[in-house]
Amino acid sequence: MALQRVPFTKYLVDNGYATQEQVDEGLNVQKQTKNPNLGQVLLDLGHVGEREVLQAQAQEAGFQFIDLDNEAIEASAVNIVPERIIKLHTVFPVKKDETAIYVAMANPRNIQAIDDVQLASGLRVKPVIAIPGAIEDAIKKEFDTQQEADVSGDTTPATTGGGATGSAGMSANIRSLMAQAQVERDADSDKGRKGQSADSDEAMADQAPIIKLANALIQQAIVDDASDIHVEPQEKVVRIRYRVDGVLMEAMAIPKNLQAPLISRLKIMAEMNIAERRVPQDGRIEVRTGGKDFDLRVSAIPTPFGEKIVMRILDKGNAMVGLAKLGLSEENLAYIEELVSQPNGMFLCTGPTGSGKTTTQYSILNMLNSIERNIITVEDPIEYQLGGIAQVQVNKKAGLNFGTALRSFLRQDPDIILVGEMRDLETAEIAIEASLTGHLVLSTLHTNDAPSATVRMIDMGVEPYLIAATVIGVLAQRLGRKIDSKNREPYTVKAIDLQRFGFEVNDPDEEVTLYRGIPHERNRQTGYKGRTGLHELLRMNAEMAEMVVRRSPLGDLKEAAKANGMKELREDGLEKVLAGITDPQEVMRVDSTAGF
Repeated sequence: MALQRVPFTKYLVDNGYATQEQVDEGLNVQKQTKNPNLGQVLLDLGHVGEREVLQAQAQEAGFQFIDLDNEAIEASAVNIVPERIIKLHTVFPVKKDETAIYVAMANPRNIQAIDDVQLASGLRVKPVIAIPGAIEDAIKKEFDTQQEADVSGDTTPATTGGGATGSAGMSANIRSLMAQAQVERDADSDKGRKGQSADSDEAMADQAPIIKLANALIQQAIVDDASDIHVEPQEKVVRIRYRVDGVLMEAMAIPKNLQAPLISRLKIMAEMNIAERRVPQDGRIEVRTGGKDFDLRVSAIPTPFGEKIVMRILDKGNAMVGLAKLGLSEENLAYIEELVSQPNGMFLCTGPTGSGKTTTQYSILNMLNSIERNIITVEDPIEYQLGGIAQVQVNKKAGLNFGTALRSFLRQDPDIILVGEMRDLETAEIAIEASLTGHLVLSTLHTNDAPSATVRMIDMGVEPYLIAATVIGVLAQRLGRKIDSKNREPYTVKAIDLQRFGFEVNDPDEEVTLYRGIPHERNRQTGYKGRTGLHELLRMNAEMAEMVVRRSPLGDLKEAAKANGMKELREDGLEKVLAGITDPQEVMRVDSTAGF
């Protein structure tokens, strides 16, 4: 951030902060009083303000001046420097990149402060100048709210909510807990237990600061409406990222010396083997916060810098979202309700991981669930508990897989069967057998679009005539971010720019009004708030069934589906763009075909 240097007095005069006469007067007073600080002399004379003096001094010294009152502060920068160092030196981290951290200082040549921040963060320090009072206000604003946050110190895996007063309070609390944990860590080192790292890590994992820190990280993610928590050991720090509205965002960085006890604590909560660090492990954490119950599916994998933990957050209440709230068009909603009301057949949901397939299937089950129907599911894992439905969890160690569970289901007099995912030929064949013998079967596949589902099943080894006889519909879907409806603005584009989405252009000069989000605190400065579904619904008819039996090319099958009323993902996305629900960039991000 090095700037072109401008002499102090020249900067003041050129920018209109002081006249040449005022500067000359200040120079005369400086000579008489022998005060080495001309800026202080001009301040005492009342010719300039503190802000102007600091701006001019920064320019002369080649540093950047920042206005902390209006500067966007990156939480990841504040979180990487311990509170005690920030308060000791009265400095304030502003932002960081991969190699450097930018720190607001009244004296950018404070070597001790620079060294301490650099040692704590592991990054090169780039000083920027700010008003001392503004630095003190920023420190108070960040850290003096920590008493407002109350994270449960319970040693049980569950956390309790209701204490945090929002994201800012939680962030301050997490930083305080990190500082406490570091004190404990330093105390361990001082006692000479460094050589017993494994025992020390395990002991620290059961100490209050680490327990509270782990709970706070989870609670912060829930407050931020995150779907996943990524705890990622790096070379010098532990990066924490939250996936919010389908996009990963850096939340904070934790000092490297807290990595081992924090990972151990999370593994204890997930009932994993904390002594095993060489192979992947899976676990589960049950959490209650804010009066709601959450399940966390935890995965740990070994990396060169330590075990990486990813926790998928499942809100048990989300299973009851309902088909009408999934972003389906009225036409597709009516078609799906018609398809799943049939007594037999197979209805498939396709899409990549995280595209909302399970939520759609659960919403369908919730709609179909009644006293007259016997509904059974086999899942790996059971993501949500549904009342009145028999749900079976796959247990490979006990020999219970999708195939064996499905075979037993046929003797349970089911009306509707949900197969969490068709992963192999055995599962697919039994599911097809169930649909042929008078059952409605719901399942998921990983394919890019709806017509590809039939090709995927053929590749698995399923006979085409069986697919034609059982598949009644395929819903491909994606999840895209919605424009923040309370912070958005209109703009115009050429209609021809929307041709890639299937927009029909009659006049090359025609313009279309769209909307885009305005960055705001409410939407975390992204312009997006919440997600909506993009859908592509294939309804099988006699023509397409015959094409499947003949193993017709995928392109021909797609054209037949479109002739039967199927709207492609990009076309459904276009409708949501024109309605101001999302924007073209988001449709292109989630649907690779939309860019061509």
